[in-house]
Order: sequence, then structure tokens, then C-alpha cells
Amino acid sequence: MTRRTNLNRSTSRTDRINSTCSYHHPRSMASSSSSLSSTSSSRPFPLAGGAAMMALALVVLCLVVNPTLAVATGSCDDLAAGFVKVELPESDFAVQSPYDVPVEQRYRYDTCTGVRTFWVYAGDKPFNNVTTTNPRTEVRLRGHDYSSGVWQFEGYGYVPSGTSGVSVMQIHNENGAAHATAMMLHVYNGTLRHYSGEAVEDGIYDRWFRLNVVHDVGASTVAVFVDGAARLAVAVAPSASHYFKFGVYVQHHDVSPRVESRWRNVTVYTKPY
Repeated sequence: MTRRTNLNRSTSRTDRINSTCSYHHPRSMASSSSSLSSTSSSRPFPLAGGAAMMALALVVLCLVVNPTLAVATGSCDDLAAGFVKVELPESDFAVQSPYDVPVEQRYRYDTCTGVRTFWVYAGDKPFNNVTTTNPRTEVRLRGHDYSSGVWQFEGYGYVPSGTSGVSVMQIHNENGAAHATAMMLHVYNGTLRHYSGEAVEDGIYDRWFRLNVVHDVGASTVAVFVDGAARLAVAVAPSASHYFKFGVYVQHHDVSPRVESRWRNVTVYTKPY
């Protein structure tokens, strides 16, 4: 049975408190960016063995995430079962955006709809005046770095047509790690991809999709689900700690002049071993 997605769930306590609609513009993080690592597209290690091995890996990861449901129904749709929801106050949504323009010119949070809109231009500056990384407008989920257990990101994403050459979600490793990221999801010409390689979901433009990313730290594996369907299983580079990011971060090829993504109902879950 497919779980019906509910796009009206509150994204945070802020949404539940506000009785009127407004736009929320956080203070830019450029002044505190020295504590935040720059992000590269350093790629981890995909599971080897071709299509059959990948299919087996997806089944195994589905069983790890939700064994009861997977055995009973063959589905992994109720991905939150067995996990504990992490409280995310609005202060945990730390925005990184080009340092030389006001944050509200690259990010908008509508407290009525719960939609966070991120956009950036290919020629924009980095998020601080020290790093040489590409332009971005992203949320770094602050205060929820993790080093053990199983952690899950869930969010409803939307990528408008024309956006290309951009990361929309990533698992970042600790500052100074050999690999800056454990996993990144890029969009190229309407396809969601693992970095710039394997296709995760075609036809991603102009529709809301539910994204679940499950990171088993001990096993060094990540599973990606789109609208409840298993789409990717990869082995990832280990790190002492990790954290989630989402929004738009310009990459290195097939980049459109302006990139945008929208997110709502972003939730983090955890499950100890």
C-alpha cells in the first residue's frame, strides 16, 4: 500500500506558531562561515557488481530501514517506521548564500506554505570571502552532526525546469575529511543523479517529489528513495562526523545561468544501533 504524501505537514515549530503568512529572511551566515567547511564534489565509492548487485543492495538496505514492512508488503514506503524524529527548530536551518548580497535576494521561507525557495546565479560569489567554492544557497542543518547510528533525511523537493548543473541535497563530512561529502544528489537537464553519474530519478522537473536519504554510518552505506521507491544504494567514504545540507550549489558542467530548488516538510530521523 502506498503511503499518501501530505504536503501540508508543518515543517517546523515556527509553522505551527505562525497564524499569518509571512516571508522569513534569516541573517546571512557569511560572518560565521569560518566554522563551516567548503564543499567539493569528491565522489565516494559505488557498490560494485552491476545491475544485479545493485538490485540486491537496494533490497538489503530496504530490509535494514524497515524490515517488517519490507517482508510483509515488499515495499519500503513507510521509511520513518522504527526511527525517532529529531526536533528541528527554525534556528537549526542555517542558510549559506553569496556573501555580497542580502540573504533575502537568494532565499525565501514562506511561513504560510512552509516552502523554502533557494536560488543562485552562475556568476554569484561564494558564501564567504575566503572560500573559492562555487555559488550556493543552501541550508546546513546545524546542531545535528552525527557519528554513529542510522540517520535519515526526508524532504519534499521541487526543481523548476531549466535548472541544471546543481547539487540539491548532500551529506557533508567533517571539516578536513579526505572526502568533503559522503553523497551528493545533482540535477542535470531534468534528471536527478548521484553526483554527475548514475541516474537516480528521471523527469524531476516541475513536480513535488518525496526524497528520503538513509545513511547507515557503521556500514558506510547510503540508500536513496524517491516517492517511497528505492532508487540508489552506494557505499560511501567514512568520516568522523556528518551533517545534511539542501538547497542549490552550482557544480562544474551543464550549468544553467540561474538555478533553483524548493523544499518543504524537511525532517530528520535517527535510529541507534
